Amino acid sequence: MDQIIPYLKNSDHILVASHTNPDGDAIGSLIAMGLCFDALNKKTTLYNESPIPAVYRFLPAANRVVRNIKNQNYDLAVILDCGDLQRIGKAVSTVRQIPIIVNIDHHVTNTGFGHIQLIDTSACATAEIIYRLIKQMDIPFDKAIATSIYTGILTDTGSFRFSNTNRAAFSICQEMVGLGVDPYDIAQHVYGGTYSLGRIKLLNLALDSIKISNNGKLSIMTLSQDMFNETHTQAEDVDGLINYAKRIEDVKVAALIQENRNGKENSKDFKRFHVSLRSDGTVDVASIAASFGGGGHSIAAGFSIETTLSDITSQILKLAEKI
Repeated sequence: MDQIIPYLKNSDHILVASHTNPDGDAIGSLIAMGLCFDALNKKTTLYNESPIPAVYRFLPAANRVVRNIKNQNYDLAVILDCGDLQRIGKAVSTVRQIPIIVNIDHHVTNTGFGHIQLIDTSACATAEIIYRLIKQMDIPFDKAIATSIYTGILTDTGSFRFSNTNRAAFSICQEMVGLGVDPYDIAQHVYGGTYSLGRIKLLNLALDSIKISNNGKLSIMTLSQDMFNETHTQAEDVDGLINYAKRIEDVKVAALIQENRNGKENSKDFKRFHVSLRSDGTVDVASIAASFGGGGHSIAAGFSIETTLSDITSQILKLAEKI
């Protein structure tokens, strides 16, 4: 951490980015880091390729997150919650031109990319690492930063239900509440909000798509672009749908295959897919994702692949034989 701080303080134009299809930790860490740089009077761009899921748009400064960047002579890039640089998406070629890349993450599958790394796999969330970093930089926490940190930890620990929940998760969140964070308000935004009719229709199609392996231990849910078009929904409406496939009795691993819009346009068969994996804790899905070039945690991981739907479905179903 001491190695990273001088680079953060001495840089003038900073790009902060997190992984595509962001979760609460990716967005919360992104915004908290950006607000930290505001306190240091840095020129900062907050970037995420994907739309921010509706449940996280309440976060302070969420409207500052941009989905496109150009090479604007950044002197530093801070990449958050990414096991591999490719996880930021199409901007990877632009980011590689930035002189210094700082890699801050807590995934066990992190490849160690970048010029400087701050990786702590014992952290409950990247937001925990950002909290410690801000503390060490002697930047005072305001309610906006506290809200972002709290949201990142709350969501990445599954409301303190997941095995990555540690003592720091509780102590940091207690401190953030002391700074004015309202747990009920955040829970209402993240878990208790209303859904659009389109999302309900998408859920109906997603449930209808579920396939179960012969041994009953693996489930697959599929979302195609036709489904998004039919229900007038977007990628952000996918958040949480995989849990329905995961909670099926006897299922140990659930997979959500989502067709991306940026697949090959000149092929009717080969498409770009993002595959999310969830485990009941008995199967390490991070190692499965890593075998496909992805990464994540033992209970939640993912990867992207360009192939046919039938092929990726077949490959995932074969995984059930080893479960």
